[in-house]
Amino acid sequence: MATERINMPQLGESVTEGTINTWLVSAGDKVNKYDPIAEVMTDKVNAEVPSSFTGVINELVAQEGDTIQVGDLICYIDTEDGTSANASAGGDNSEQQQNDAEKEDDSKNTSMKKRYSPAVLKMAQENDIDLQQVEGTGRGGRITRKDMEQIIASGSGPKEGETKVGTSTPKTEEPAPSRAPVQESSPKPAAAAGDIEIPVTGVRKAIAQNMVRSTQEIPHAWMTVEVDVTDLVAYRNQVKDTFKEKEGFSLTFFAFFVKAVAQALKEFPQLNSTWAEDKIIQRKDINLSIAVAKDQELFVPVIKNADEKSIKGIAKSIHELAAKARSGTLTADDMQGGTFTVNNTGSFGSVQSMGVINHPQAAILQVESIVKRPVIMNDMFAARDMVNLCLSLDHRVLDGLIVGQFLARVKEILETINKDTTSVY
Repeated sequence: MATERINMPQLGESVTEGTINTWLVSAGDKVNKYDPIAEVMTDKVNAEVPSSFTGVINELVAQEGDTIQVGDLICYIDTEDGTSANASAGGDNSEQQQNDAEKEDDSKNTSMKKRYSPAVLKMAQENDIDLQQVEGTGRGGRITRKDMEQIIASGSGPKEGETKVGTSTPKTEEPAPSRAPVQESSPKPAAAAGDIEIPVTGVRKAIAQNMVRSTQEIPHAWMTVEVDVTDLVAYRNQVKDTFKEKEGFSLTFFAFFVKAVAQALKEFPQLNSTWAEDKIIQRKDINLSIAVAKDQELFVPVIKNADEKSIKGIAKSIHELAAKARSGTLTADDMQGGTFTVNNTGSFGSVQSMGVINHPQAAILQVESIVKRPVIMNDMFAARDMVNLCLSLDHRVLDGLIVGQFLARVKEILETINKDTTSVY
């Protein structure tokens, strides 16, 4: 019998951490290799983490709600042979024996005493508990959420200078050192009577973290063009019913816009880039991220190789990805590899907006609502179907000249779509 580590896996490109949403197992449960043991949420996808071994769960180190870095420990499992998932058959096992010895020693020391999970820190702050004075029951002396819940329930949480919970050493009567009061620069607002407090967890927490990162790291700039899509609207409305009857899914306006963007990106690959500190990586594949909402959750699945698809192919991809997002069946592969984002804000009636770039991409295009507007044509007013395209750009990667040329090309493509020049197949 050997004890093995199960670490937080890589759940997508550029994903660096994941939050344990729900444990699907408990200590003492027997699992087979590849059985799901936890539901994990990242800023890109919700996914199940499979077991790397067959055995019995020894200890759940990470608690529900904890955010864990990729590669960090989430739980221990007891296996019969102790064979690592990455070990080669017949290989030298001296390193494995050393690791097993270190794990055994770890259970006897306090090397993890000061490794606090976000949940433990939050509970300590809210209940004024000095974690230095708490004896943890987790591996290596780690303080677990269960430890904190027991302390809070008993009302015996130690304050500054008190003895450790669980010890019988009397408190030393010493004058407390004088300290200046700590003041928060931005104190948290308190809820008043009748207010509703909504915990920031799950996908909403991931969205918040990713948006903060994007706005802190990326110098945003914006540009908008107005496009006359009267002929496009007439063409789509003419074929939409027969298309749905034949194909089984809707031909949306959005599919035309995604196709136009994919075509323009082939001509202006600078926008299909990523900032990498000392270099700019210009992506070969055109993989378009699209935003899909489900209740209060936002997912950004990817249409792979969008430039190689017809309008029908793009419409099918949009339909399938949206259905998977709303049914909770998106996979990590569905979410990774995006190189540029197209956001259909017009579906909410928006006519102008400034999107936050989907890190680490270099730009995001907001497709606004198509509305009838009076436009001067041949010195006369005419009612035309108009739409705004609003683009946010990473000013480290892109400048106004190239972005202006890109938007002008997208505008040209869209304004020449009609029944005579365009096929959806």
